[in-house]
Amino acid sequence: MHVKVAPRLSSLLLAALGGLALGAAFPPLGWWPGALVAVALLWWALRPDHAGWNALAGLVFGCVFFLPHLWWANLATEEAPWIALSVLEASFLALFGAAWTWVRRGITVLLRGGRVPSGAGWWAAVAFAWLFTGVEELRAQVPFGGFPWARLAWSMVDVPLGRAAWLGSSVLVTFGVCLAGLGLAGAVRALSVRPLTRRSAGRAAAAVAIAAAVVVGPAALPLPADPDAGTVTSGDGVPVHDAGQGTAEDGVLVAGAVQGNVDDPGEGVFGFRPELFGNHITGTHELAGDLAGQLDIVLWPEDSSGIDPRTDPGEAAALDAAAEAAGAPILVGSQEYPETGGRYNTALLWEAGQGVTQRYAKQRPAPFGEYIPWRPVVRLLSDQVDRVTTDMLPGGEPAVMEVPAEASGGPGATVPVATVICFEVAYDDIVRDAVGRGAQVLVVPTNNAPFGWTSESTQQLAMTRMQAMTTGRAAVQVSTVGVSGVVAPDGTLVAATELFTHDTFAARLPLRTTLTPAVLAGPWPGWIAAGGAGLLVAAGIAAGVVSRVRGRRRRT
Repeated sequence: MHVKVAPRLSSLLLAALGGLALGAAFPPLGWWPGALVAVALLWWALRPDHAGWNALAGLVFGCVFFLPHLWWANLATEEAPWIALSVLEASFLALFGAAWTWVRRGITVLLRGGRVPSGAGWWAAVAFAWLFTGVEELRAQVPFGGFPWARLAWSMVDVPLGRAAWLGSSVLVTFGVCLAGLGLAGAVRALSVRPLTRRSAGRAAAAVAIAAAVVVGPAALPLPADPDAGTVTSGDGVPVHDAGQGTAEDGVLVAGAVQGNVDDPGEGVFGFRPELFGNHITGTHELAGDLAGQLDIVLWPEDSSGIDPRTDPGEAAALDAAAEAAGAPILVGSQEYPETGGRYNTALLWEAGQGVTQRYAKQRPAPFGEYIPWRPVVRLLSDQVDRVTTDMLPGGEPAVMEVPAEASGGPGATVPVATVICFEVAYDDIVRDAVGRGAQVLVVPTNNAPFGWTSESTQQLAMTRMQAMTTGRAAVQVSTVGVSGVVAPDGTLVAATELFTHDTFAARLPLRTTLTPAVLAGPWPGWIAAGGAGLLVAAGIAAGVVSRVRGRRRRT
């Protein structure tokens, strides 16, 4: 189908503006209405019936968004991997653009030739939102296990709409963002009609009302909330944060956390492993000096020991002494190198005099960051693949540990804790599985040092907050260099540290056993989104074929 030059250029301009608006919705700006504006601009950017051009518009939208949003990947690797990752993720928006053409064509056929209005039809809005959510779910699953970073939902943690995660996880939140954005598009279109009539003004008001209801309505959902969350008590300098202990159903867990930091920001941290380990030992003794005997566990970040302490007598002795001083086991981030090759990214529970008593290995290593798929082929594109000298292996056990909690619960007391390592917090299924297996608290150990002063850490903290809302569990994100944070079960950010600072803190984490609707629903929200999107596309293609056949018959 022929598309005129001016509409083509305007569609690309709208797509580019949409990508910029979406970027503004995430940290560092965090202007959440940008996500609604982005959806509206994408709606306007897509042409009525030109799949190829719409794919290009979707690609432009995606590239303008992902390239700056994932800028931290450039610091951690180099230009080629950063661009490749951004374009790969943007290609899903290109797929969406083409797919929407087919879905829209099918809707038109079903209406027997009626023209689809650009924003007024809520049936079209629902189809658009469903398709977008389904493509986003596909992006979270493939390739190489998916990359759920930059879901629309993550931008909504400070908005009532974000609370919809309690009901249907991040999938429902993304769907709501799309509907609200299309409500905005419908209102603008109704008001642009000249002359403005009472009817068009009424349509605009209705669209705004529906969008507002989608954004504000989830405030009525019964998330566990404690008005005293955020209260701080302190001894000789170590703050103890109340993470909503008024919502506890099974007591509390008192966790200390250490953000050890290093003097050299950036990826140079990997050359300063002894310093990093020493800083975390020092931080643990700082906790012990103020809170000895009051802590159930001390949390260290991902990769905080640098090497497997089971293979180094010096590290083992230092950990023993620190755990003894704190009167609590230490959750240590480590690297494990099996004799068969490869390596594991592990969280080890270290108890004084016993060493490692429990272990969790990261289930979802990051492709091109922690392992290199198709290494010989990718090396042709960039020699940076050789910076990952040993590929990380996926762990096979769920992210749950039984943590001794004798300080709070008495002799023999234990608490199941979710130990979700770094990027795994973006994967709904890993977090949901841990909580479904009994985890009462979320712990997210992470190493953000390679990403410098970028917003990668605060983007990740937003995901931790939404997973707290999704599961109804308090959470602690603990980073090597920041940002670390304490989150209440309703997603409230109780406390956060600064980047590249040494910091220690503790939190009284409420233990909860109630499973939220989102956890009980399991993978069904994602399946419904993806399956429904597939059916919409199939129906659109089939309707188009039927329309062409009927057209040929009429001409004959």
